[in-house]
Amino acid sequence: MKKALLLIITISLLDILMASGQTPLDIQSILDSIQVNSPSLKMYDAEVRSLDEAAKGAKSWMAPELSSGFFMTPYAPRYWKSMNGQPGMGQYTIAAQQIIPNPKRLNADFKYMSSMSSVEKEKKAYTLNQLFADAKKSYYEWIVLKKQLLILDDNEKLLNYMIQSAEIRYKNGLEKISAYYKAKASLAGIQSMRVMLENEIKQRKYNINTLMYRDKTIEFDIDTLYVIKNYETITFDTALFINNRSDIKAIEKEMYVNILKQETERTRLLPEFGFRFENMYGWARQPMQFTAMAMVRLPMARWSAKMNKANIESLKWKNESLKQQKQMILNESSGIAYGMRTDIINKSKQLKLYDEKILPALRRNYQTYQLAYEQNTEELFQLFDAWETLNMTQLEYLKQLQELLSMQVELERILQIK
Repeated sequence: MKKALLLIITISLLDILMASGQTPLDIQSILDSIQVNSPSLKMYDAEVRSLDEAAKGAKSWMAPELSSGFFMTPYAPRYWKSMNGQPGMGQYTIAAQQIIPNPKRLNADFKYMSSMSSVEKEKKAYTLNQLFADAKKSYYEWIVLKKQLLILDDNEKLLNYMIQSAEIRYKNGLEKISAYYKAKASLAGIQSMRVMLENEIKQRKYNINTLMYRDKTIEFDIDTLYVIKNYETITFDTALFINNRSDIKAIEKEMYVNILKQETERTRLLPEFGFRFENMYGWARQPMQFTAMAMVRLPMARWSAKMNKANIESLKWKNESLKQQKQMILNESSGIAYGMRTDIINKSKQLKLYDEKILPALRRNYQTYQLAYEQNTEELFQLFDAWETLNMTQLEYLKQLQELLSMQVELERILQIK
């Protein structure tokens, strides 16, 4: 009993430790979860399965036809009987009929129906790319928000230091009160900003949970590592987009499906054959008789072929429309990609300046004023001004970083890079 109780306590403690020390999710884990669990993707899987199942029946024949009834039988029953040595009139008939479809039409229908699911597969990949972009955008925004919270933590400590020092100096008649109130107001502003940033993080968390198709209130943290990628060596030619972009592939697949559909319309103009057999049972001295007939269907006749020819012509212009749509996407995507790469390169250079020159100089400037303030050679408003400049520059740096990461996500979405 004691051993069982000890085991239960141990398991409970392990559960608590695991819950409190969850491993932060990296972006790859989030994307993998979306790919497995998203109902949007499962919807496409079901549609693909539906089309593939329908294609299995593409080579089926028309159902045979059976008929039964009276054949050339007078309305007056008195003529049914044999009279004056003459057999009676009327027969009872059983008939069967079967149309034999043209093999070329069956093969064309099968190719057409089997290819239809390929369009849905590419649409699924396109939707997955959009979901990935949405998740990465929320993920990187969350990273920047966490960095902003860290800056707020540091700022709160610095402002508390300024306020406490000012209170001591004011009591001793060594400090002016105006900068003190500015520091108090800034401290309240930081607390207000913290509430806003924490709410923004919750919104990103809800969005990622939604994309992963799980309870929206599940608590988790993310890994704050990120990579700024280099796209300077990539040539954004049409081949790159044709090979990568699922929406372009979907257009190409749809064009191919339309070509197969045209072929099915052409095969519907081919003749189809059939046969009919009737067995007739006579009465009143009438012998048994039969009818065996071959049939041919001639859909190529001018008055019956109009619909098929119209469909063929319609599909030709449908493909022309899709071709122009493809060219439009290629042209727009290429232009956007080149422009975005230029923006990313320039933004990276700006961030490098912030990292290597601007922020280090402002930190040294603040430290210099802080040292002078502690030695009573500078006043609080000068220290506060140095802090305010540093704080605004740090926030501007994070804003620029957010813009860079957002542009990188957008470029990856355009190039369909996971």
